[in-house]
Amino acid sequence: MTLRRTWFGAGRGRSALTVLTAFTALAGATVVGAAPAGAAQGTAVAPGVVYRQFDIRGARGVTHAHVLSVDLRRGVRLGLLRPRAVAGRARISALADARGAVAGVNGDFFNITETQHPGVPATGAAVGPTIVSGRALKAAVPDGQRFGPGLPPGTDTTEVIGVGADWRARLDRLRLVGSVRTPAGTLALGGLNQYALPVGAIGAFTSDWGGVSRVRATCGTDTERAASCSADTYEVTLRHGRVVALAGRPGSGAVAPGTTVLVGREAGAQQLRRFFRGEAVSVRYGLVASGSRIPYRFALGGYPVLRGGVPLAGLNDTTSAVRTAVGIAGGGRRVFLLALDGAPAYRSGLTIAEVAGALRSLGAVDGFSLDGGGSSTLVARAPGATRVSVRNHPSGGAERAVANGIGVFTVG
Repeated sequence: MTLRRTWFGAGRGRSALTVLTAFTALAGATVVGAAPAGAAQGTAVAPGVVYRQFDIRGARGVTHAHVLSVDLRRGVRLGLLRPRAVAGRARISALADARGAVAGVNGDFFNITETQHPGVPATGAAVGPTIVSGRALKAAVPDGQRFGPGLPPGTDTTEVIGVGADWRARLDRLRLVGSVRTPAGTLALGGLNQYALPVGAIGAFTSDWGGVSRVRATCGTDTERAASCSADTYEVTLRHGRVVALAGRPGSGAVAPGTTVLVGREAGAQQLRRFFRGEAVSVRYGLVASGSRIPYRFALGGYPVLRGGVPLAGLNDTTSAVRTAVGIAGGGRRVFLLALDGAPAYRSGLTIAEVAGALRSLGAVDGFSLDGGGSSTLVARAPGATRVSVRNHPSGGAERAVANGIGVFTVG
């Protein structure tokens, strides 16, 4: 794909647009560069959406930041960008154009490779929980099965950033609650459309999953992603509430609408072996928030770096990288979408501690880290354009297909 580059405001590099002249120390990082006359306010992408770019001097050198400031009080909304299938990937620019978004950034970390399990395909599925249009799409994998850097102390794979029915952005945790009911009793549901199931669990795969093999869900353990695949597995296919097929191992191929595939490993497999063709089985599930009683319109995973204006304790302050992050201010009515530039001159990036400081200096009270490295992508429409353009240089040299992202949409 050819990246479309229409730069807003000032040119790139150390003479690029420097914003928020009140910026001071960014947890060891400092904004540098001179703001061109008249450019301090950035460039409007849409009402309530402003694009800015500026340099930051971090512990490893100067990096370049791209920021979208989004005012949710100005007729603009945030929503999930995603491929058709949970087990699928697509470029943020393509997802944004398909949905009519005016801007966006990449989202959650995802199952990008499977070198430890020969013959098992990577699914492309995200690590954390996902809600789309108020509907539970997938649940979180066990902590030991996540892809990405280490989590800050006290956090886990259920962490999300999302927007509620009140159109306010917030951080939260989303835990799967579900059951498999049969005439003989009720079993706990331990997974939903996720690439890794807890040891001994039963997971449900719906038509949202896609056609990728479900074998990966039975590989690794709750603490070791590279552990071997389970030899004790079973699969049951339900159609319109009845068992229609049984299999000794997870299969592949698209799951049809009205169909649910149950995959069990170890104790979960033993429970599924008791099922029989024609048996009535119902599956119920939902994602329950720990911090909010307000239903979510959308949510996706990552991990928090800033809460109540204070960086989380134990944030990594030694490893620098290209990163994507989100800041929340104004009681959830203002959002900052930040992506660092992956061009060779800026590829040193920032540490997570520096990212938390940068978000706080933008005015954020809460902050959340998304996938980084070659995934970091920020897109936005140029004035008068009907399609988005990639604003940063992806560090891999081309835009990477990712599991999901956050889109910015105008209303009306």
